Amino acid sequence: MSVKATPAILAKLRLASLGIIPSTSTCPSPGPVDVVRSLTALQGQDLPGALWSIGLRSPGSTRTDIEAAFNGGELVRSWPLRGTLHVCAAEDLGWILSLTGERMLAAMAGRHRQLEITTADLQSVRQLALGLLDNSGGRASRLELFAAFEQAGQGTSAQRGIHLLWRLCIQGTLVQGPVSTAVGKGTTQFFVSSQMWIKKPRNLERDQALAELALRYFRGHGPATIKDFQWWSKLTRKDINTALAQIANQLTTLECNGTTYWLAPETAELAGGRLPGNSSVLLLPGFDEYLLGYTDRSAALAPHHAPLTVPGNNGMFKATIVAGGQVVGTWRKAQGAKRKERQVAGVVLPELFIQISPAQQKTLAKSAANYSAFLFGSGA
Repeated sequence: MSVKATPAILAKLRLASLGIIPSTSTCPSPGPVDVVRSLTALQGQDLPGALWSIGLRSPGSTRTDIEAAFNGGELVRSWPLRGTLHVCAAEDLGWILSLTGERMLAAMAGRHRQLEITTADLQSVRQLALGLLDNSGGRASRLELFAAFEQAGQGTSAQRGIHLLWRLCIQGTLVQGPVSTAVGKGTTQFFVSSQMWIKKPRNLERDQALAELALRYFRGHGPATIKDFQWWSKLTRKDINTALAQIANQLTTLECNGTTYWLAPETAELAGGRLPGNSSVLLLPGFDEYLLGYTDRSAALAPHHAPLTVPGNNGMFKATIVAGGQVVGTWRKAQGAKRKERQVAGVVLPELFIQISPAQQKTLAKSAANYSAFLFGSGA
């Protein structure tokens, strides 16, 4: 019989499984690549935000450290899930795409017909892209690729260009690798050849890949429901059942409001003691897995605060302040001296939904100082 839990307990257990709050003080601090492997795929729409998602889970790491993992070929960014940018360990990208790529292509087929993208067009831009990489040291920016496409008569306006790149990435030709400091001041990446850049890809049989994806999701995100995993992965229910049949004995469950949640046994054990994150005040980036990893976010985000976090329900998540597992505000990086009296540690401008205690204010300041250290090189 499943252990019963409240939504507040779910939220705090997720802080541990997602690596935001260490579940024990004795384990060594994970490095950037360890963090990404534990999450399998980490939301990456906003590159600076993705870097901070990794950094806050890897105390002592700086932005430079995490960029080095991209530049060294250990981490990559692509579209492995839901047609959305994610960060993965380089060796994991191929086997994840082997499960998800075909369904993403089918879902986008109508849009590609509207954009008049044909099989012949894809063959042409693939040759153009690989030829450009051969002549430019193995890497090229999006603008350089678009220029090559345009010169060859392959239009890139009206989102056609990004969809061409998306197709090349889904099909395993290209991947985003090294961070570009010249173009975009560290907010963009160069495209590289997946085959040349990813040195040691893992090759898994389909059933093995299904089991691994499911196990790593529930271990790295649990407590989570099967519905959460289906939304996150976009796998069919048949595939999910195949995966669960292989891994159910490696997981446990708990119940909240009549719903069953799956998680790692060691995460479930935390519910019987002092829960992680009770006194924490955290600064999470806008697309962090803490909210984006689930179809139901109500355990951490009160429904009446959701419009303040995603204004207009437009899919653009603001960076959040999370106190004791609950979203209590949003924040943004402070720019210049404007509203300086409201800045925390000189880098964070908070917008709180509720009043927090003086002790929480001090913890918020510490989190802001950690973010500053991450940005400017002294370690979080």
